[in-house]
Amino acid sequence: MAKYVLYRLGDAIPTLFLVLTLVFIAMRILPGDPALAALGPMADPVQLALFRERMGLNEPLPLQYIYFLWDAIRLDFGRSFISDVPVADLIARNLPHTIYLTIVSVLMGLCLGIPFGVFAATRRNRPPDNALRIYSLIGYSIPDFYLAAILLIVFSLQLGWFPINGAGTGFWDGLHHILLPAMTLAMLKSAFMGRLTRTSVLEVLGRDYVRTARAKGAREGRVIYRHGLRNAMLPLSTGIGISILATLSGSVAVELVFNRPGIGRLLIDAISERDYPVIQAGVMMFAFFVILVNLVMDVVYVFVDPRIRMKS
Repeated sequence: MAKYVLYRLGDAIPTLFLVLTLVFIAMRILPGDPALAALGPMADPVQLALFRERMGLNEPLPLQYIYFLWDAIRLDFGRSFISDVPVADLIARNLPHTIYLTIVSVLMGLCLGIPFGVFAATRRNRPPDNALRIYSLIGYSIPDFYLAAILLIVFSLQLGWFPINGAGTGFWDGLHHILLPAMTLAMLKSAFMGRLTRTSVLEVLGRDYVRTARAKGAREGRVIYRHGLRNAMLPLSTGIGISILATLSGSVAVELVFNRPGIGRLLIDAISERDYPVIQAGVMMFAFFVILVNLVMDVVYVFVDPRIRMKS
């Protein structure tokens, strides 16, 4: 297992290096002057020159790239061009909100999608199955920011059941603030997980060993959950990984709509202000979580199906 994990980790390191390189290049080709964005259009040319000198923007690009990689390896993200606050502090302040939103959304999506998918699979071509198809079609079609705006208007502005913005203070207040944003992401991801669960369970239930179990008189619940759902876990594990990554990316739009703190909102604000250090750190965080989730899913595959480790 350790050898397998190290092998997968060896694949992840070049990916992270490539992401860092692309981020550095993208920041330098974006239109706009970060010094002008930080100091304003009325800034004196001398002030602009001093700002560029202090932030290292006057250095040759290859030298900037070397400094950037060295700082990234040491997890030194520098200081924000706009607020002059250490980027690490901004990340530490906003990252827990994004992680909390992602965890709550994924758990809600799985608790809704997987049972719905199993229920539809055991009632193929009947009303529950048709309802899942319609629900999945809506979930695939509607953008997350559009659904977030609808839920915000209905449940916050009109009914007043949930707060309009912010993350709240304390556990219960924070939970009250996060329910509606998490519900937005969970509804979309549960549509995907429900459809995937239905397809995977139906495929397993059509195999010979399931028919043999039924012929031996096994209870239907044991057939569905012991033989059906258990043997459908490999594609479901892939779906869970995809859902986590999709929820993480969807949190950007949801944080903007609900005016919540988080890495997504921090990144969007930094892009509009040409704040290079914050953008680079934010993209690096997203890339790190993508690599981490993929690595964890690779390990989960081995526990679900040990033959994967033998093949690798």
